[in-house]
Amino acid sequence: MNGPLLAFYGDDFTGSADVMEVLQWAGLRTVLFLDPPSASRLEDFPGLKAFGVAGCSRSMSPGEMDAELRPVLQQLLASKVPAVHYKTCSTFDSSPTVGSIGKAMELGQQIFGSRVIPMVIAAPNLGRYQVFGNLFARSGLDSPPFRLDRHPTMRQHPITPMDESDLRLHLARQTSMPVELVDVLQLERGLDHDADWQQKQGVCLFDALYPTHLSMIGQVLNDWISQPPTKFLVGSSGIEYALTAFWQESGSHSILQAHAAQPPALSGTKQLLVVTGSCSPVNDRQIDWALQRGFTELPIATERLADEDLCLQEQQRLVASALKALRQGENIILHSARGPDDPRVKRTAEALQAQGLSPQQIQTHSGRILGPRLGRMMTMILEQYPLSRAAVAGGDTSGHIARELGIEALEAIAPVAPGSPLCRIYSRNFTHGMEFFFKGGQVGKDDVWTRMLHGAQD
Repeated sequence: MNGPLLAFYGDDFTGSADVMEVLQWAGLRTVLFLDPPSASRLEDFPGLKAFGVAGCSRSMSPGEMDAELRPVLQQLLASKVPAVHYKTCSTFDSSPTVGSIGKAMELGQQIFGSRVIPMVIAAPNLGRYQVFGNLFARSGLDSPPFRLDRHPTMRQHPITPMDESDLRLHLARQTSMPVELVDVLQLERGLDHDADWQQKQGVCLFDALYPTHLSMIGQVLNDWISQPPTKFLVGSSGIEYALTAFWQESGSHSILQAHAAQPPALSGTKQLLVVTGSCSPVNDRQIDWALQRGFTELPIATERLADEDLCLQEQQRLVASALKALRQGENIILHSARGPDDPRVKRTAEALQAQGLSPQQIQTHSGRILGPRLGRMMTMILEQYPLSRAAVAGGDTSGHIARELGIEALEAIAPVAPGSPLCRIYSRNFTHGMEFFFKGGQVGKDDVWTRMLHGAQD
């Protein structure tokens, strides 16, 4: 097939980049767009084998998801690719009221006419494992795996805390669609590629503990999507890890076989600006590591940034401080929180409550308020002090900042942390051609910011 093999919609910005990275390093040119691309826009990228749309449905109500997803999924279906993937977070961030994966599946079933929707959440390459329907995840790449309801970050997630690790039970709160499991013992015995799972109705959830399991799943998914019409799949980048593993092993696509085994090396840069909007303890450790090695921190008074009357004043203060430090040759980290217990988290919630927002609205709307304001501040800095490379931490934060910067599309150019590549930017303003690194708060080792500055040292 000469055209794209796959299209995807990511429920947050950094999760979308995760899919792009898996496909790009496998040898399939992939571009991530911030809005659904037209057919003529796709032609601007010769040799394109996959494309995605970086969305934000993870932070939406079911009603908002309907308005957001329906036209996007219909446009992806019209592109006539063999498969369309609704990409979820590998820690299954969702609830019945925010980022409902069940709602996304119901929409997909309506639009694609799907009898069964395969779901793969596990991604062993990223430290995500599923056994007998229960999801386990590392907290940073150096930690042991935690059952999700005992995960140090996910159990106290500010918007979608996980109190259930069995994805069947968690999903049952979001949809009445039946969920059947292909468990790890069935994988060990070998899957029937003639696929009686295809005759099921509802969701077919696949366990995966080892990368070899993904290759087996990849074969059954490949057999399924090889026949028209366009198929609809749901899951993490485990979907792409599964498909590319099978394609590489089977020689299904010659471009994968000819591709170099190793992705490009991460180079260094002269100076770095980082903006973090995450309260993850992993993000806190990464900031601490960088500060101990010479980075300069600029704490953001987020309670002032959340206040419409004080916002501009706080932005101007931070921009002036950042420009002064950058002109002195320093590497800067502007941060909104140092972990979940940072007092700014509580003060910001109180500031939003004083504006009339309910606790539920604060949970779902705080990112929509703060994210664009962080993006505007970053734009003001980079317009006055151009850099070749910059970085952002926080899944929702990344999407808001990317839009505020005027970014239209991006393409992975080097690995940094699993699921979060360094990217080249396509835009119609000063960001065009820049290198940007967007990552989720939980992603990467403690040395991620020094690696981003100095490049791969190993």
